[in-house]
Amino acid sequence: MIPYGRQKIDNEDIQAVCEVLRSDWLTQGPTVVDFENAVSEYCGARYAVAVANGTAALHLAALAAGFSSDDEVITSPITFVASANCIAYTGARPVFADINSQTYCIDPEEIQSKLTPATRGLIPVHFSGRPCDMQAIADLALEHNLVVIEDAAHAIGASYEINGKSYKVGCCAHSEMTIFSFHPVKHITTGEGGMITTNSEDLYKKLLLLRSHGITKDPVKMIRNDGPWYYEQQNLGFNYRITDFQCALGLSQLRKIDTFVDRRREIVAAYNERFSNNIKLLIPFEHISTVSSWHLYLLQFKNLDRLEVFNALREKGLGVNVHYIPVNLQPYYVDHFGYGAGDFPKAEEYYSRVITLPLFPAMTDEDVDYVISAVLDTVRGMTR
Repeated sequence: MIPYGRQKIDNEDIQAVCEVLRSDWLTQGPTVVDFENAVSEYCGARYAVAVANGTAALHLAALAAGFSSDDEVITSPITFVASANCIAYTGARPVFADINSQTYCIDPEEIQSKLTPATRGLIPVHFSGRPCDMQAIADLALEHNLVVIEDAAHAIGASYEINGKSYKVGCCAHSEMTIFSFHPVKHITTGEGGMITTNSEDLYKKLLLLRSHGITKDPVKMIRNDGPWYYEQQNLGFNYRITDFQCALGLSQLRKIDTFVDRRREIVAAYNERFSNNIKLLIPFEHISTVSSWHLYLLQFKNLDRLEVFNALREKGLGVNVHYIPVNLQPYYVDHFGYGAGDFPKAEEYYSRVITLPLFPAMTDEDVDYVISAVLDTVRGMTR
């Protein structure tokens, strides 16, 4: 079985983890700071805060942004549920705006149509590694005084161009914060892990406090100080810390990120070349002003029974998947927020015919050729 995604771990990664396991630090220690500094430097942001996972990153970013009850925050319906859940965690209302049918990312024109006096923030999702239209999103945010949190769980290593200048996703040039995920199927992994980047010192300090129970040991920040042992809980925070040995793995992986992204782009190019002339297939789109880091390869099957295709590919040994079921169709969002089928037609049409093919750096050329042959053999002669 060739899975749709998996980590690539080498001896350097293993050695990096072993070194930390032999050290005095296992949990929140110096390697966490080293990893944060490396990610902030790579992305071009002033600050980075490492956390337990991508969902924790979204949750803390939403809290640091100040979202609360009576607020509305807009995100995409085509994403993992965490992109919307983090809004609900704060008591705010998740509002969805439909996708662009070419990029599968949230459409700024759809965002415009969903704005109300209660709108407080935007969480654009760089879906499958393709950057959103950040210029249009930033313009909307500036006009309506909105906080922007980029969900870049799929997009470390991606970049976009505005007026001839290139921006790396995570630099926060057009947002207050960006979050990343380091799950094993992502570009780099810490096992489980996440990161928030920002250029705001104030948000950085809030994120640090919220990451560890809302507790500070900094005498300058404390209201009172009974002695060297003293600490204060100044906010209702969480235990969203990450370990030193996870961050050692992350540091080692980050050194290979550009190689990993290059290999992903090679595989996508091979897929696109072979699939582009088949009238039953719709290959994913990459805008000329963006460089996708290609977390997922999303192939649409036109005028075919998607379930039949899916099962046939599984039988051929491909660990295909579907990303994602529109969040507005999930029972929780139907029951609690009144969403339902038909609310976002472009998202639902995309979902009805997409299948995620294997895409990860450890794939061999033989693996890639097999995936291509399996897809073309499956659709040959198949009709709805």
